[in-house]
Amino acid sequence: MGRDATPGRQAYAGAVSVAVELEALAARVAEYGSRAYLLTVTDDRVPHVVSVEVAVQDGLLVTSVGRSTGANLGARPRATFLWPPPEPSGDYSLIVDGTAVDPSGEGPITIEPTRAVLHRVAGATGTGPTCVPVMPG
Repeated sequence: MGRDATPGRQAYAGAVSVAVELEALAARVAEYGSRAYLLTVTDDRVPHVVSVEVAVQDGLLVTSVGRSTGANLGARPRATFLWPPPEPSGDYSLIVDGTAVDPSGEGPITIEPTRAVLHRVAGATGTGPTCVPVMPG
């Protein structure tokens, strides 16, 4: 049975997300590549998006950030990484939510993943679910 439809919109009968387990997260990051977008929030509650290189080490996401992103994480340690589909015709982006571990400003930063999903991109063909959990939150 589908979800309740928004007035004027048709209900979607498929799953909204598919979780990725922590063990599977490293494999997904390897599949999607080291380049991702890191989303944080400023003091004014405005989204701040930067491109970063990410590595997985001992189940944690490791990257390096600039002054603004470091300050954002110091004040609000929650963050989201977004990887576009690895192929131009890919159907899913990888989205990983997490919390900065001991954020200390500009430079290297470690993010502990809390949730990860594969999210279907707009215009994707086929009938797959809109989101696939990689790591349940």
